[in-house]
Formats: sequence, structure tokens, C-alpha cells
Amino acid sequence: MAYRDIYSQWQSDPEGFWMGASRAIDWTRSSSRAFFDQGPVGEWFADGMVNTCWNAIDRHVAAGHGDRIAVIHDSAMTGQVARMTYAELQDRVARLAGVLAAHGVGMGDRVIIYMPMIPEALQAMLACARIGAIHSVVFGGFAAHELAVRIDDAQPKAILAASCGLEPNRTVPYKPLLDKALDEARHKPGLCVVHQRPECTADMTPGRDLDWDAAVASATPVDCVPVAGNHPAYILYTSGTTGQPKGVVRHTAGHLVALAWSVPQIYDIGPGDVFFVASDVGWVVGHSYIVYGPLIAGATTVIFEGKPVGTPDAGTFWRIVADHKVKSFFTAPTAIRAVKRDDPQGGLIGNYDLSSLRALFLAGERADPDTITWAEHHLKVPVIDHWWQTETGWPIAANPLGAGLLPVRKGSPSVPMPGYAVHVLDEAGHPVAPGTLGAIALKLPLPPGTLPTLWNAEDRFRKAYLDHFPGYYETGDAGFVDDDGYVFIMARTDDVINVAGHRLSTGAMEEVLSAHPAVAECAVIGVADPLKGQAPVGLLCLKKGVTATSQQVMTEVVAMVRDRIGPVAAFKTACVVDRLPKTRSGKILRATMAKIADGEEVKTPATIDDPAILDEIRAALAGVGYPCKR
Repeated sequence: MAYRDIYSQWQSDPEGFWMGASRAIDWTRSSSRAFFDQGPVGEWFADGMVNTCWNAIDRHVAAGHGDRIAVIHDSAMTGQVARMTYAELQDRVARLAGVLAAHGVGMGDRVIIYMPMIPEALQAMLACARIGAIHSVVFGGFAAHELAVRIDDAQPKAILAASCGLEPNRTVPYKPLLDKALDEARHKPGLCVVHQRPECTADMTPGRDLDWDAAVASATPVDCVPVAGNHPAYILYTSGTTGQPKGVVRHTAGHLVALAWSVPQIYDIGPGDVFFVASDVGWVVGHSYIVYGPLIAGATTVIFEGKPVGTPDAGTFWRIVADHKVKSFFTAPTAIRAVKRDDPQGGLIGNYDLSSLRALFLAGERADPDTITWAEHHLKVPVIDHWWQTETGWPIAANPLGAGLLPVRKGSPSVPMPGYAVHVLDEAGHPVAPGTLGAIALKLPLPPGTLPTLWNAEDRFRKAYLDHFPGYYETGDAGFVDDDGYVFIMARTDDVINVAGHRLSTGAMEEVLSAHPAVAECAVIGVADPLKGQAPVGLLCLKKGVTATSQQVMTEVVAMVRDRIGPVAAFKTACVVDRLPKTRSGKILRATMAKIADGEEVKTPATIDDPAILDEIRAALAGVGYPCKR
């Protein structure tokens, strides 16, 4: 069925649409209806009984597909590749769940998972789902204090961890960070199960710490435990404006139905297909489309331990696609920009047979048209931007490859998916005309798979997402919808700047800067200006091998913005930097850079990938006249 028909079907009968979608999963007891008007935004399939681990593993084995490859672990850090069938995965997950159950972990108990990109991280998540425990994955190597904050908020009964993670040119011991976090935290879980990696073994605390491999080998496997449809599957912490992270809750049944629908419809992935998502299990993309989504579909998922460049080069992604016959590949725009910066002519792509690849999907940050054009030209497949959030758990707007690709409009993540009614509002909450920049909000109720609340923080949930625009979920993103219903995400709401009374999108300016042939990556920030209120400043990373001088490039991009957006943008200042500060998931820290330029004291964000970058940004901004503080 084509997209327009699918979306119309949902609009005309939301209840019937989602009840139909729910038949793609196995239920212990089917829900009496789809939507329940309870809680702050309603709940989905609340009175059904279901188990996520059964749907991701056991039902495939029961159907005779136990020999199908479930997981490929490709570690560029160790140079090793390992494959695991559905039957092997079932045994390991059932045994790990048995370890937890034997130590009193059960329905509703929380378990924190602190691991790198190894198969054991996936097994840990599924083992929790098997027994009704609620997992909370914390990005491996996260700072001890931030881990302690999450321990105190989730109050886990157990922690599943690895001894270390591997980064280019260094090993990161996790266990000392975990021990420090446990010393700091007020809550003291009684059990830590630690997977010892040969690159760095950890010291164990007697009476609390168990060796993962030994415990699993001697454990008694346990069966899947059905849970209520509105039972929390997991808590995933995302950054909050107060410094206290927000625990996004995901209910079990809605999560299952949303992923069972989206994997084939959006990504065109079905049983036996290979799906490669270059993200991390610590982020929502990893939860939805490395771990749960592909396995629910009976597909093969690739767990990649490495970086887009430097492990060993900018051809790593293409090697993985070729080696494992990947059908759909999903990564962040920032990863493709890093590849493009190191290999601007795409020379490494020609070294690999990419004939299996059907499409490249991009999400996590706005995909600029220049990056999409580069990837289309060199990969010869559709490059599909799509937009969603930790809170939603699956795409809000996308171009559904499995349902029939729509025409691509560069700069747009395409069209709303079923369940999402996208509206653009002015500051007073009134709808604006097509093509007009405003705050993007989603008409309630949200579809299955989206957050029903925040963990132990319902008032904060209402204040953060519901109060500003009554009847809507506030996304925090700004953009517009065109006459044909295509959504354009231009910036976070905080990144819409006000220049002499004109509301301008930093994303639109970044689009112009990234079109310069010397620019590999860029960011535009709004800084305080005594005359105009705010003024835009561009930060540019140049491609390797560029012969033009930095001053020449800066002069040219200023002229380009004036030509394409107009003098109203008041874009007069740019500076060249070696790299931009980002979170580990690839989001550029624009607000942090703006605070630096405004001379504010800046607390180093817990999610930053390399804190040393901030000093480089201070120096660059000071060089163009801004009063940066250390």
C-alpha cells in the first residue's frame, strides 16, 4: 500500500489502524483495544499481555528459524567478526536472564547496563525484557558522576557492565568508573555482573561482582515472562535543561507494535535481511534499530565497534556493507560528513562491492543537502533523511522505502508517519501558513511507541512537553511544512535567532555554508549583539586538501549568505576550526558554543565526546572578537 493510502487509513480510523498493526506481533493475551485514555497522554494496548524477548528471539526459533543469523559483531577495534544465530542468542539470553532471576531480579526491577558495542550489550537488554525487568542503558564510558546520578534516579537492583571499551589508540577501563559511581551514589545495588574483555580485565568486589561468562555458563535458562502492555520496557535518560537528566519511559506493547510496523515500512527490512545501524546501544537509535527492531522483524543486525574514520580509514562503513551484504544502512549526518571530509572524492567507495545496498538513512541531526548530494552521487542509492527523537522512539517524519519511496526533497525528512499529526505553531500556539517558520508540535495523542511520561517525574513531563501548547506535544524543534506536506526541520527552537526583529533559522544559514566546496562541516550560532539583539556567527571545518586560505573561505561564505538569504541575516563573521564540539551521538553543541561566545561561564556537558575541543572553540571565537571565558 502506498504512503498516501496508509496515512489516510490511519487518519480515518486510528483505532482500527493500530489494532491491525498489532497483529504483527505475538500476544499472550491481545489487548481489548488500542488506545486507552489514561495517564498524561494516554497509553497503548494497556490491558494486553506480551513479552518483547519472545517477539525478538523465541518466536523465530519456534518457527524453525533458529539457524538464521541474528547478530553480526564487527569490531574494527579488534579486527574480529563474530556471528550468532537466533538459537545461540536465545540460549545466551535465557541463561543471562537466569543469572538475574537467581539473584532476585524480576518484574519491575530496574537494571542499569553500562557496556560498549559488543553482543553482550544486546543480550543484557533482551535478558531484562525476558523477565520483565526494566533496563536503563548508560553509554559505556560515561563519566562516573553522571552514572551515579542515573543510579540514584533509577535505583537499579543490578548492574550489567563490561570491563572496558575500546577507542582508537586507547582502552577505556569501565570498571573503575563504575566503582567510583557506586561509591558516590546513595543507592547501592547488590549485584554487578561484569563481562571481562581480554584487552583489560577488571578487579572484582567479592560479594557484589560476578564474572559474566562463568555465571552465564552455570545458569539455568528461564522462559519469557508476559507483562502488561503498559509495563515499562526501559528507561532511557536524555539531557535535561536543568542538568538533571530526563528518564524517558517506553511502554512494552506500543514499543513492539511501532517497531514491528516501522522496520519493514520505513527501512524495507524483513526476515533474513541485513540491517546496519552505525550508532550505539546507549542511544535511542541503538535501542530501536540495532537491538529490538531488526530482531522483531527476524532480520540480521550488525553491531559495529569502531568509528566512521580512523578505524582504519574513511572506507570502514563501505567495507561493512560489502562484507555483510547490508541492505539498509542508517547513520548520523555527522558521520557521513566525517567520511566526506577525509575522502572528499569518494575514492574509497570504489574499493567495495555495494550492490546489496538499497538505501542510506540519516538521522540524529539535520542532514544538509550538500551531504545528501555527495552520498547520492557516490553511493548511487536513495539517501533518506528522517526525523525523530529519544522521546518518540521511532520516526516522526520519514520517506517510507518499504511502502514506496516518495520524491526526495533535500533538506526535508519528508512526510509524517502514521500516528503523527505535525503542526507548525507561532509563539501563541496558533497554526501558521505553509512555508512559515514556527515551532513544530504534534497533535495529541501520540502514536504507540512514544513516551507516556518521564520516570518518576510526571510534573516535569507536563512542563517540558505539554504545557506550552495545550493539546500538543512540543518537540522543541523549529521548521515549516510546505504545501505538499513535506516537513522541514531547520533548528532546535533555541537555535532560531532573532536578528533585529527577524526570526531566522541557523539551519538555513548552515545549508548555505555547507554548499561551499571547501567546507566539510559547519555550525551557525546566535550570539548577543548590542544593536540587533542577536547576530549569527559561522564555524567552519574545511575538507582535507583544500588549497584556498581560511580567510578566503570565510570571505566567500559571508558573501554566499548575503546572496542566498539576504542582508537581513546580518551574517558577517565566520571562523575556521579543526573540529566542532559534539555529543557522543553526533549532535553539535551549538548552545554551548553560543554561551562561550557570549562570555558566559560554561559547564562542560557530560555528553561531549572530547572536552578539549571547547578550548579550541574559545580560541577561535576570541580570535574574531568575542569575550570568551575559560
